[in-house]
Order: sequence, then C-alpha cells, then structure tokens
Amino acid sequence: MADATGTPPRARPGVVTTSSWLLILVAAIQVVNLILTLSTIGTLREVLQDAYRGSAAEQVADVTYGIGIAAAVFSLLLAIGLVVLALLNNRGMNGARITTWVVGGLLLCCTGGGLVNNVAGGLTNGGSTGGNMPSSQEVQRRLEEALPSWYGPLTTALGLLDLLALLAALILLALPKANEFFRKPQPIWEPPVPGAAYPSYPPAPGYPSAPGYPPAPGYPSAPGYPPAPGYPPAPGYPPVQGQPAQPPVPGQPPAPEQPGPSPESGERRGPEPPSAS
Repeated sequence: MADATGTPPRARPGVVTTSSWLLILVAAIQVVNLILTLSTIGTLREVLQDAYRGSAAEQVADVTYGIGIAAAVFSLLLAIGLVVLALLNNRGMNGARITTWVVGGLLLCCTGGGLVNNVAGGLTNGGSTGGNMPSSQEVQRRLEEALPSWYGPLTTALGLLDLLALLAALILLALPKANEFFRKPQPIWEPPVPGAAYPSYPPAPGYPSAPGYPPAPGYPSAPGYPPAPGYPPAPGYPPVQGQPAQPPVPGQPPAPEQPGPSPESGERRGPEPPSAS
C-alpha cells in the first residue's frame, strides 16, 4: 500500500535488524567496561602511588586516575550514541549508516589496540629502568596481586566480543540488501482507474469560487441553478408567447400581430399576405 506521496513502504531487511542489535550489544559492553573501570580505578591508583613513590614519575598515579575517569565518561556517551545510531538505522536513514561506519571504524582501532595491549599484559610500557623507577614487570606484578583474579580474563573476553560484534555490524550495513533499504525510494506513478472520481480541490485562498451561470433561453436549467430570466425579443419582431412585448421604437411602425394557432387544426399560422387589388 502506498502512502500519500505515492511511495510504497520499505520492508527492513534482516541484515539491518541484526546490525542494529549488534550495535546495542556493543553499547552494553561499553556500559560493563564503565562499571569495571569505576570499581577498580581506586585500587589502580593506590598501586601506582606505592610503586612510583619517591621517584620522578610520582604523579603517574594521578594522571592514570584522571584518564580512567575520562574513559568511563566517554564509554557512557559512546553507549548512548550507538543505541541512537541503531534506532536510526532501523528507520532507513543513510546519514546514520555513514556515521556508524565512521564511529565504528574509530572504535575498532581503539578496541583492537586495547585488546592487544591487554593480551600482552603491558599496562605500562618499557622494561627495567634505572634509578629508583620501578620496572614494568614489577608494576604489572603488583597490579595482578591487587586486582581480582577474574579482572584480566573478563576484560580480555569483553574486548574480543566487542571487536567481533562491531566488525560484524559494520559489514552487515554494507551488504546489497542494506544498500537497497537505505537508498532513497522513487515515487511510483499509478495510472487512474477507469470510472474513478477525481479528487475535488478547494478554491485557492483569497479567490471566490466560480459563480453559477444561467442556461441559455429555451434550455432547461441545470440542477442547482435558477431558471433563466426571460429575454425580450429584438425590436421589430413579434414577442414570444409568454414574454412581455417590446415597447415600440419611435419612428418605426409596430410589428404586425401574429394570430394564434387555429383551435381546429392545432397549428400556428403566420400573417396572411395582402390580397392583390
């Protein structure tokens, strides 16, 4: 069934629906990462303060704490944005699909880099350092002792699931069925059905409707119109029966009278010619 503009409704393909659910899954993973970050940011700060106390990098704990809070806020905003993009993609908005590709590409790079760093076990870079600076292995050992045993495997699994779900969502939006859904539909012209009444349009604002014109004399009036008024005959011609006579014109003899129809024959006779003398 076509709408008022003549454009048929578009059926959303399954690839678009699946892609939107995958984006919502990625948003849920961002919320879980937010909860994990807020629950462990205090412990991470204490470990770094103990590890770098008395060294030249003593402020690394405060910097790491600020970065963790900012990352948590960014994860929340990103989750909200992914849900909005998923809903707009379901409605067939091509701008939302392009935005999903841009945001998803950047998120893929960040998630992939964080996953590689997490798998490598390097929260800090570098090996052993000189002076009173602790080595990266020493900092990593203290973090593993302070954090719960399930923290590392859980963050790794969430990162891998986030990467795969986001990659699949972006690929599904690029399939041919998705391209047809996001392409702007063209209105379809439907020929008029024989016998169908054409729609009536109201008059333009500021313009009165057309007045009714009376029919010509001798023709019946159209339904809804008043009968035509009697028109007087032209000067010099006898009046039509049932209409008033035309007043005589000065300087012109009156028109001869026409006798009425004969009651015997029922016919109307004209004036008799003058007899020859």
